[in-house]
Amino acid sequence: MKELDPLVFWAVFQEMLGAPLLWLMLVVILAGTAAFFALLLKERKIDSRRLVRAEFVGVAGGCLALVLMAKVSSSGFTDAGGPADWFLIALVFGLGLAGTTILMYTLFGWRSRLQRS
Repeated sequence: MKELDPLVFWAVFQEMLGAPLLWLMLVVILAGTAAFFALLLKERKIDSRRLVRAEFVGVAGGCLALVLMAKVSSSGFTDAGGPADWFLIALVFGLGLAGTTILMYTLFGWRSRLQRS
């Protein structure tokens, strides 16, 4: 494989996750990102207290991303052999942590704005 083709990644993710879970994840990612930017435009700042709470929940999201990875792949954590495998495991945890943090920050923010009004 000399070049990266996005359609190959799409096919691999669809095969591993299945169509319903893949589409659900894409909808959550796109809607969460749009809601996050809308919240930032409304508030014009980042609330540090809300961000710290969201980061604590984000750690659990990183762990859940690792569990999902172990469920959908044919190998487990004991099969990780080289640095590339461990880098991929760290990357999955990091993406789960970051995504969950952004989603929870957004949910906490919109919830507090709706309670105030």
